[in-house]
Order: sequence, then structure tokens, then C-alpha cells
Amino acid sequence: MAVEETQVVDQLFELAVVLGAQMNRRLADSGLTPARGEVIWLLHRRGQLTQRELSDVLDCTPRNVTGLVDALESAGFVTRTKHPTDRRAVLVSLTTRGETLAAGWGMDRDDGTARLFAGTSRAELATFATVLDRVLTVLRTTMPEGATYGGP
Repeated sequence: MAVEETQVVDQLFELAVVLGAQMNRRLADSGLTPARGEVIWLLHRRGQLTQRELSDVLDCTPRNVTGLVDALESAGFVTRTKHPTDRRAVLVSLTTRGETLAAGWGMDRDDGTARLFAGTSRAELATFATVLDRVLTVLRTTMPEGATYGGP
């Protein structure tokens, strides 16, 4: 059976929708938005960061980061502390509650990954990863901003 490029793009869109819906349900179960979840995951992966570093990594305004951190702090997921050497900077860290949540997400990701790729050979997975990497590289580097690729 010949595979058409448009069929593959349709499958990629479906994959994005399914994964996004699952992620959003999981975040909603914890009372989080995708943006707040991203902050928790980022702090889990990188450790404490200044609000300025969060702004840079998230590619959003410092004011937006302040709002995200305010909400996460109120919910008990993060804490702010003074930077030890820069009196203008504030460090943001996960609380035990935030770290426990993010660690659970990591375990769920690992379990889901094992189920998702059960029955897939290492060679198939390597080919899949190579093609995905190529597609992502094209999307990130050569497609003009605002270009459409089909779908909704």
C-alpha cells in the first residue's frame, strides 16, 4: 500500500490532537492550565530558575511569568525565594507538592511510552524517530511563520 504525504500529515494532526487532549485532561485533573503545567515540568527538569530565566525559556513576558508563578504559588506547587547574590532576582522552585506531581507525570509518561510502543521493534522505532526529527527540523527551520500545513 502506498502512503501519501497528505495521509501522514493527517495522522500527525490526529496524533497532536489525541496527545493534547490527554495532556489537557491530566492537567485539568490537577486544576492546571497547559501554561502552568509547563512551568512545573520545566522546574522539575531544570531545577530552580529565576523568573527572568522562566520568561526567557517560555518565550513570554515577565508579567506573564509573574501571573503563572502567582497562581502556582497560591495552589502550593511552587515557592519563591530571594536570589542569594542578585537582590533584584527571585528564584522559583517546586514545593514537595509540585515535585510529587511532576514525578508522577514522569512515571505516567514512562508507562504510557512502554504501552504506546509495545510491539514496535527497535529498528521501526529508530526509523520513526529519524523521520520525526526530520519533519520537526523542517517545521522549525524552513517553514515561514504563519504557514499552514492543512487540518483545522
